[in-house]
Amino acid sequence: MPHTFQGRLTIAFVAVIALTLILVTILVLNRLDDYFTSQQTADLEVRSETVGGYVQAVADRAAGSEPVVGADGTTNEAVVAAMQDPAQRRFIADRLGQADVIIQFGQAVSNGEATVFLPSANGEFRTDLQAGPATGQSREPTSVTQAYAGGPVWGRYVVDITLANPYTYRATALANLTGLLAAITLFALGLSVVVSAALARRFTTPLRQLTDASRGLAEGDLSRRVPTSARRSGSSEIAELAVQFNAMADRLEESVEIIRRDRDRSRDFLADVSHELRTPLAALRTFNQLLIESAGDDPEARAEFLESSAGQIERLDWLAQNLLELSKLDSGLVLLDLRPDDLRAAVESAAHQHDAAASRRGVALIVDLPDAPVRTRHDPPRIGQVVANLVGNAVKFTPRGGTVRVQVSATADGARIDVSDTGVGIDAAELPHIFERFYRGSRANEARGSGSGLGLAIARSIVEMHGGAIEVESGAGAGSRFSVRLPHDPREIAGTPASVRADVASAAEGWERIAAAAAAGEDAASEAPRQDNSANMTETSPSDASQMNTASAP
Repeated sequence: MPHTFQGRLTIAFVAVIALTLILVTILVLNRLDDYFTSQQTADLEVRSETVGGYVQAVADRAAGSEPVVGADGTTNEAVVAAMQDPAQRRFIADRLGQADVIIQFGQAVSNGEATVFLPSANGEFRTDLQAGPATGQSREPTSVTQAYAGGPVWGRYVVDITLANPYTYRATALANLTGLLAAITLFALGLSVVVSAALARRFTTPLRQLTDASRGLAEGDLSRRVPTSARRSGSSEIAELAVQFNAMADRLEESVEIIRRDRDRSRDFLADVSHELRTPLAALRTFNQLLIESAGDDPEARAEFLESSAGQIERLDWLAQNLLELSKLDSGLVLLDLRPDDLRAAVESAAHQHDAAASRRGVALIVDLPDAPVRTRHDPPRIGQVVANLVGNAVKFTPRGGTVRVQVSATADGARIDVSDTGVGIDAAELPHIFERFYRGSRANEARGSGSGLGLAIARSIVEMHGGAIEVESGAGAGSRFSVRLPHDPREIAGTPASVRADVASAAEGWERIAAAAAAGEDAASEAPRQDNSANMTETSPSDASQMNTASAP
């Protein structure tokens, strides 16, 4: 037996067809043999009638007015002489009967219950067939015996005719049909081999391609897929298997790509964190060295260095809080408290946190709210954190005399928050990167170089947890517009993080336990309610008490 599925399937198809053809051939030949046998018997009966009629005619003519069989049971001598004529016998055997002929004269005698044939003592004549067969004829080992009554009422007699080993066309017809059936069988078997091989190949081609694709995936080629043509050529089950395999491969490739991107992003993130931490640590090391040396004896220099050191320490603490917040958001440890509240309240409260900073910088802060409530299911502190980040950036990047405008509007699928300014704007080349961690854009001015570069990354994470999107429109020197789109209900949006859509109490408790475990080791202030923690994310930068802890815009 072959080891391949295609070979075994081909052999199975051929074996089934061969067995079917053999059974059909045997059945057909058996039925044909019965049919030809019955036809042969009928033909012999016709021949027997012909021979019987001819013999009666010869006997009646030879006997004349005398009975053919006398009262004593003997056959008329004239009849015996006529029947013994060689030419007569050859004609009867070779021409009429075409078989060995046995002719027997006698009488029908009744014994009270039935009529029996009583042969005449001198009335039996045997003649063997001597003529050659016609084309297609052959002798058959069979015989037919029939009795025929003849003569007048006063001289009734019976002629018993037996035809044995006759010439028939039965064997030739069976042989011809057997040969024809054999040819048909061989042709059908050959055709079945071709068809079954083609069908088996059609069935197994998708399996081979599935195997090749699986081998490619196992070897690391994540782009290997089952071709569409293979899915169409196979059965529906194999096609469905191929579709599911491709879907699995797509998900696997996507997962591996995500892992690779996360790995690269984590590497870059660690490099950026190291860079960000190196600056304040280097400053602290310098201040400490100067205090140890001669500057420690100068009260004014010591006070200045201590004040600068306190600023750097605050910067380190500020950076650590941003990193912790962003890490929680990315890992899903933050469980949103979704409420069907009026969005205007959260936006207005967050925007007015920057009134003092805007006034000090000479920037007009305008909050434009609609008269009608804008109700969506959202987490007010988190949305306030997003707005606070955007407004803080807008105030910081807008020169004196500029304007920062905050607008809220209802949309067909939810709500929209726009934060626009008349500030320095963002270069087109920098727009794709502004939501990346630690990206602060060009360092052409002090505003661009300040901040941690995490505020917009945090804002984007919060918006995406709400099932929304954040976009930016800007140009160098033309100001910027940040647009936040929020759905009516984040739980109804496909792709929204599970932490948002989870409504089961046990799941929520699980998230809380994870968050508590992650927060273990923080100081007492970080264990305050989440609303307070959200507010902490908008605390002032150590470099400028009026600047919020959201500086990640350009």
